[in-house]
Amino acid sequence: MTSAEPLLSVRDLRMTFPGRRRAAAPVRAVDGVTFDVAAGETLGLVGESGCGKSTTGRLIVRLLEPTAGSVTYDGRDISHLSQRALKPLRKDLQMVFQDPHSSLNPRQTVARIIADPLLVQGTPAGKARTRAAELMELVGLIPEHLDRYPHEFSGGQAQRIGIARALATGPRLIVADEPVSALDVSVQAQVVNLMERLQHELGLAYLFIAHDLSVVKRVCDRVAVMYLGRIVETGPKEQVYAAPAHPYTRALLSAVPVPDPAVERARERVSLLGEPSQSSRPPGRRGGPDSPAVHPPGCALRPRCPKAQGICRTDTPVLRAVEPGAARQVACHFPEAA
Repeated sequence: MTSAEPLLSVRDLRMTFPGRRRAAAPVRAVDGVTFDVAAGETLGLVGESGCGKSTTGRLIVRLLEPTAGSVTYDGRDISHLSQRALKPLRKDLQMVFQDPHSSLNPRQTVARIIADPLLVQGTPAGKARTRAAELMELVGLIPEHLDRYPHEFSGGQAQRIGIARALATGPRLIVADEPVSALDVSVQAQVVNLMERLQHELGLAYLFIAHDLSVVKRVCDRVAVMYLGRIVETGPKEQVYAAPAHPYTRALLSAVPVPDPAVERARERVSLLGEPSQSSRPPGRRGGPDSPAVHPPGCALRPRCPKAQGICRTDTPVLRAVEPGAARQVACHFPEAA
């Protein structure tokens, strides 16, 4: 990989799941996602629950095999490698999960949990335990607690253990799937601070999956916004937050509360139109967001978009630069002017 090439390159990534019932339509959880992550960079992947962002993360670390598209890591396409061929690459690609306690084996000690990735890679048991103790210190925990079990730790401490496990093999890229959303607000900042410090010390790249736009604004270099399996806007965080071009991005940012009551009362509210139309909703379903199980032509946001016109019903918008040479891209026929 040359310095000009991204560490991670995702192109037209797709993941389709079969419907729950025999006659049910397939679900396009990820529908043509494309983005890059540079070495040492943090890309924030944001969107509502069910938009496909967590599935995208699992596809990247190959917990799932994509239906189509490619995931290229360090110049090598890993999309359809066998588990045997993937094994030496696992040390470079790790994941931190949303619920720390659910992601830790309750029957294993912390020492075994952290050392397991090293043991799988062939590290002797003694060296693996020594490394586990070092990692406990690195994430702000006491090495003397190595022989305790996950239930003996708080949520924030358990997430630190999950981070230590992810760091065990010395990865270059970590997919963090909503790493603070299951934690108390008082603990979230501590874990975010830890992840930022580790990135600076170890040169990590993060794909930071989240729905909390305030956290994303703090930790990420660039932002990609997902809606129903597709990226609708991407670019440097300063540009996206200052002047969002896609109606969906504008609505998301409008919903983020502002601490200053005066500013909160005065700022513009951006709302999407009511409930999705019946034509873009699966049979028998009432209310809620549009479904990835229904694939009407045109823009997926059209039934809820106040700017929708005739072309939005027939032509699916593709990501394109907001203006020639711009780093920001938007998938909208009528993007908001900067």
